[in-house]
Amino acid sequence: MLNTFVVHVENKPGVLTRVASLFRRRAFNIDSLTVSRTEKPEVSRMTIVVDADRDQALRVEANLYKLVNVLLVENITGKPSICRDLAIIKVSAAHNERSPILEIINVFRARVVDFALDSLTIEITGGEEKVDRLVEVLRPYGILEMVRTGIVAMRRGTKLEEASAAAAASGNGAATVASDDNVSYSV
Repeated sequence: MLNTFVVHVENKPGVLTRVASLFRRRAFNIDSLTVSRTEKPEVSRMTIVVDADRDQALRVEANLYKLVNVLLVENITGKPSICRDLAIIKVSAAHNERSPILEIINVFRARVVDFALDSLTIEITGGEEKVDRLVEVLRPYGILEMVRTGIVAMRRGTKLEEASAAAAASGNGAATVASDDNVSYSV
């Protein structure tokens, strides 16, 4: 089963290497990894998708907390969340093939970001399945090049923010675990 972890880490050199090494040492394959800055310049956010059963997912979470630079870990699998993937796809498109490709693009609510004499470059954002379906539909035309960002995810609502603020307010320096939500905080 694919598990999606949202991990907040200190924005310092070497943190990504330590997190990736943890997965390598534990023999877990990372299906998707996305890292970016957050609203706080000193914090980066990782969205990590890994194939693991429930027990393995709990071990991954516990092992992530052993890393010094990890601030917050949340397994959002099965929780109300927004997950998106971005892909840029360059497809072969001779002049006479452009109309059907443009119709396909409209159906998927994608957009053309570059026209060339013999190709179109398409941008699509959405769920992973939506992107996969567009790739399959475009494959007969000849995909010349493709890049995908990987999954980015965020829980819906403000529950995480409220729990994070409560954990920070406690100020005891210990990890707090909310058993109902399977959310762990390290302050």
